Amino acid sequence: MEFAEVVRRRRMVRNYDPDRPVPPDVVDRLLDHAIRAPSAGFAQGWGFLVLETPEDRERFWTAATPGGGGRERWLAGMRKAPLIVVPHANRSAYLDRYAEPDKGWADRSTERWPVPYWYVDTGFAALLMLLTAVDEGLGACFFGIPPHRIDAYRAAFGVPEEYQPIGAVTVGYRAPDHRSPSLRRGRRPVGEVVRRGRWS
Repeated sequence: MEFAEVVRRRRMVRNYDPDRPVPPDVVDRLLDHAIRAPSAGFAQGWGFLVLETPEDRERFWTAATPGGGGRERWLAGMRKAPLIVVPHANRSAYLDRYAEPDKGWADRSTERWPVPYWYVDTGFAALLMLLTAVDEGLGACFFGIPPHRIDAYRAAFGVPEEYQPIGAVTVGYRAPDHRSPSLRRGRRPVGEVVRRGRWS
């Protein structure tokens, strides 16, 4: 598929065919593309938890999602995904990398960073997984893990403290789903969000 078509077709898919697993070679490509994301200082401070078995996926949904709150329809489709990948950011990897001689920030201070690139870079990796899914004829959705569920998620999967989940990605073959009501807002045109030369 042409890259422009991949970008045009990318959307958050919230319902999957539970009877069609993601082929192992496709899972490998998703992860191989994810680790090709850019990272500050080539720190590559990410880690990915891959959940493919029904038991692991059920443990994820139990640990990482709240009950009730009108989200049942959304979760019903999402829970059918045969693959969940949880991208994690490791801030220490960046602080260690920039304390090396070629960078020279020996104090490991986070105040030197204009933004937390450990989250930015892991987000880049997640986006590459979303685009790869489209290129492979699959659907995918990136969504957050509620802050009050992070401890339960960590305990369920033994995630070390230095790795912070930035969200999760469901992947699978699309099934009919409801369009998000948010789409009624429409896409903001380029002319509304781009400034050339100076802001004002």
